[in-house]
Amino acid sequence: MEQSNQFLGTEHIGKLMRKYAIPCIISLLVGALYNIVDQIFIANASYLGSYGNAANTVVFPLTVVALAIAVMIGDGCCAFVSISLGKGEMAHAKKSVGNAILMMIAGSLLLTAVYLLFQAQIIAMFGGTVNEETFYYAKEYFFYISLGIPFYMFGQAMNPIIRADGNPKFAMASTLMGAVANIILDPVFIFVFKWGMKGAAVATVIGQIITAILGVWYILHMRTIKPLLIDLKLDRKICGKTLLLGITSFLSQISLVAAMAAINNMLRKYGAMDEIFDQAQYAQIPMAVVGIVMKFFQIVISIVVGMAAGCIPIVGYNIGAGNKLRVKELFTKLLTAEALVGAAAFVLVEVFPHQLISIFGAANESSYYTEFAIKAFRVYLCMIIMACINKACFIFLQAMGKAAASTALSMLREVVFGVGFAILLPVFWGLNGVLYSMPVSDILTFIVAVILIARTYKELNAENSLHFREP
Repeated sequence: MEQSNQFLGTEHIGKLMRKYAIPCIISLLVGALYNIVDQIFIANASYLGSYGNAANTVVFPLTVVALAIAVMIGDGCCAFVSISLGKGEMAHAKKSVGNAILMMIAGSLLLTAVYLLFQAQIIAMFGGTVNEETFYYAKEYFFYISLGIPFYMFGQAMNPIIRADGNPKFAMASTLMGAVANIILDPVFIFVFKWGMKGAAVATVIGQIITAILGVWYILHMRTIKPLLIDLKLDRKICGKTLLLGITSFLSQISLVAAMAAINNMLRKYGAMDEIFDQAQYAQIPMAVVGIVMKFFQIVISIVVGMAAGCIPIVGYNIGAGNKLRVKELFTKLLTAEALVGAAAFVLVEVFPHQLISIFGAANESSYYTEFAIKAFRVYLCMIIMACINKACFIFLQAMGKAAASTALSMLREVVFGVGFAILLPVFWGLNGVLYSMPVSDILTFIVAVILIARTYKELNAENSLHFREP
């Protein structure tokens, strides 16, 4: 018998947030750990050090491209399913899942082929030519990571779909098991087998395969929206609606890639003009350090996105069912929680930057490495509270079905501001300009986000008043 998701419209909001957000946060944190764990072990391997870290920074945006496609399909399907269940349209929900599986398989195989065919050109595009050692390590790491792309994308896409089916704990467990395997295998392959960048990549891919296998198992045992063979038949209308609902997630990630590409290239360009980092033995330091700062930021954003994305099924169901008052209450609780996460992160980057960078092999590097890292943490992330609220706003608007507003805000932050200021500010302030680009972008985006938040509250209040007056 098919289970009902009606509790999404009746259960206490706080309880629902804990039920859905906590597993989602853990899932995303674990996903973020894949890359950051690689970077920690690479940084502490004396034969890799900052060269390996810089290579990891070069390849990281390319994994985000894969993630962008995966979350577009997965989050879009999650939102479509939740809204469909709220309207009582089970058949549409099942078709969305079936079509999401087809799109994911096709998209992942195509991206893998592109990566393998144009490996050297892609690495160069993301700043990998900063010096010979970084380029060599980046090629080695990227080759093996590319082989794991289909498994990575499938696991990431299934995560929100599993949550939409009402089983956030399984979504968390499947990602956790893969990450644990990566954490165990990384030191074995890097320090015992001396496989270097290859070892870090292979450990990551093995973890991704485990998560993907668990995703396949869950498809065969879905409890609410288990698709039938007929649901695997391509339906252009369903695919279009699914992708439209997930386009914000895609643009949010892919525009981040554009920003990272701009930042990496500006670090390479203006680092070569710096009196310290123009020396060959130090040239990779700015890229390695900013990559580490971005990884810390990714951990914080994983918590932020986890809380917001965990609310997608709740928001979608209540929007579909017309329960606007519950949506308003959820929005208030979410914004408050996101601001608190940002405040905690702010304290860490401003008060404890030395301790943070020491985790990433600072003891094996020159003093220039530590000095630049401390400045990078304190400047680059000084507006992290606003960044957290901005990200929550993107996702919540998406969950409400406001794809246009959500997409516009996301693109404004990552492309117009993120890329624009990363290119413009270094013209005046060199390497420091790259660091200033992040807080300036977050401040300007926050101003726009506040306007959209106010309009959303006004809309929900108006609809609640109208509903109250209905006989």
